Amino acid sequence: MQPITWNQQVVKKNNKAIVFETILKHEPLSRADIAHRTGLNKATVSSLVNELIDEKLIYESGPGESSGGRRPVLLHFNKATGFSIGIDIGVNYVLGVLTDLRGNILAEKNETITDTSIENVLQVVDNIIRTFIQEAPNSRYEVIGIGIGVPGIVDNHGKVLLAPNLGWENCTIKNKIEEKFSIPTIIVNEANAGAYGEKQFGAGQDFQDIIYVSAGIGIGAGLIVKNELYHGINGYSGEMGHMIIQMNGKPCKCGGKGCWEAYASEYALLKNAPDENTTLPSLIEQARENNSEVIQLFEQIGFYLGIGINNIINTFNPEQIIIGNRLAMAKEWLETPIYHTVEEHTLKFHQKDLKIKFSQLSIYSAALGVSAFAVECFINRELRDY
Repeated sequence: MQPITWNQQVVKKNNKAIVFETILKHEPLSRADIAHRTGLNKATVSSLVNELIDEKLIYESGPGESSGGRRPVLLHFNKATGFSIGIDIGVNYVLGVLTDLRGNILAEKNETITDTSIENVLQVVDNIIRTFIQEAPNSRYEVIGIGIGVPGIVDNHGKVLLAPNLGWENCTIKNKIEEKFSIPTIIVNEANAGAYGEKQFGAGQDFQDIIYVSAGIGIGAGLIVKNELYHGINGYSGEMGHMIIQMNGKPCKCGGKGCWEAYASEYALLKNAPDENTTLPSLIEQARENNSEVIQLFEQIGFYLGIGINNIINTFNPEQIIIGNRLAMAKEWLETPIYHTVEEHTLKFHQKDLKIKFSQLSIYSAALGVSAFAVECFINRELRDY
């Protein structure tokens, strides 16, 4: 028997990945279904399926419907063979989720923070990770990865270059977490994570060209072009909260003046609120009680959100805009001024096929997005060696 060459190993690994991804996208499938969809011969498919079963990445159930002859055994992705941790770091909260490999939330923790120092936030993150590791059910691969979304500029290597609303600069938290827990960890921009979460599990599932507007204490944007997340040359894309909407306007935490987030963010909302010690949930409660001053405040924020969204639409001509993060909880009072502003100011050509939606995943978009990134990295490690 001749040894398998390097080239044959590459072909086999690629074929195995193709078989697995076909099951992942179209389950449940029979071996014959996979051969038909992929063009691989039945013997190759059967051999690769057996390997994937041995590795606990897929499992059999059955039988399915027969088209004549023996009823086929069906194959499924084993979503419980491992678990993922997704963490969304905000300016006033840290939200963590433990998910299976299909993004179903098994546990969550939402911690309020007032101290955004790197030391304090990392301690909160460490506690959440430790809790989830203990709570994860027994499985072949256990916790396969940790994803963390940060509201700031993150390079392609996971280094946080600048997160002005947190007061962070040049932070390398990835290595610290990997050294402590020995679990692969990825750090990404929070708005990119939110865009990916909505694309995978939420309002963006049926769209190809999406701009996700993350409206929290700051504002960021995640861009999906032709079903792919757009990062820019160094990974810095989407910092739209710092586009200027008013020359020499209000000061922004980035050091500039007149930035969009100085007018349309949760920070702007709270800064202009009647009570300086108020919170977003309490303002929402007051709006529900028909407090006209608070409702007017929300409408003003909606107007400024609409101004920035108008600029985004005129620039990118997207298929869909999704408004997410914490301000999406105030949809009831933001929706009309946003739509009205866009209708009044956006070029009519761009409005024709455009859909503007609020987040379907509520506050979980970014946490689920980074959890899904971690799963994707796990699958690539297991099947493609990268």
